[in-house]
Amino acid sequence: MLKKQYFLACFFLATVASAQFHEVGVFLGGSNYVGDVGSHRYLDPNAFAYGVVYKWNVTDRYSLRGGFTLTNLMENEYRNNDLNRFSRSYKVENSLQEVTAGIEINFSEFNLHAPEMSFTPYVFYGLSYFRYDQFYLTPDGPFNPPLRNDYGKDEEIAIPLNVGVKINPNPFFVLGFEVGVRYTLTDNLDGSNPENEFADNPAYKFGNIGNNDWYIFTGLTISFTFGDLPCYCKE
Repeated sequence: MLKKQYFLACFFLATVASAQFHEVGVFLGGSNYVGDVGSHRYLDPNAFAYGVVYKWNVTDRYSLRGGFTLTNLMENEYRNNDLNRFSRSYKVENSLQEVTAGIEINFSEFNLHAPEMSFTPYVFYGLSYFRYDQFYLTPDGPFNPPLRNDYGKDEEIAIPLNVGVKINPNPFFVLGFEVGVRYTLTDNLDGSNPENEFADNPAYKFGNIGNNDWYIFTGLTISFTFGDLPCYCKE
């Protein structure tokens, strides 16, 4: 009985270990923001974004994934078709640092052990934690853009959803393209709904304060694989 259990356990460990390839790489691309300033377009990268990505490929169908991404969200109202926003002519920028973790699911088998190239679409979801600038805007005369008033940093949660495709030209290298949408739990990435001691002053608020802000990453992931080879059990 013990011998049978030993072989079953060894078979299970060998099966799991054969898929436990790790990936470490980089994300390079662009970012854009959607809120109360600027364009309404969701896919419109206008600022550089970069970061690091780690994946633990538990099987050939799903991976545990984490990452750290940096960008400066930028938006202005000179480049949209909304005449009200165009005439207002606001311009905002927000430095953002994000840590994210979750699960990546492949639509088809993605076997990093195979010598031939594999291809699959995938989806990633999980949880993001990000740090950003807090500020509010005040008028500066009829012909000048509003003044930016910073009052520190804040941390908040976002809900991420990435959709992408990836290939591995060989067992040691993976290349992907993805779009990652983030729904945030704040409405102040653009200074339209300040918090803390400024929250009670309606003069500092503008736009639709009932809708939270979004930000989006679009770009390439380039990663290299490493990890354990399959184990072989002896009698």
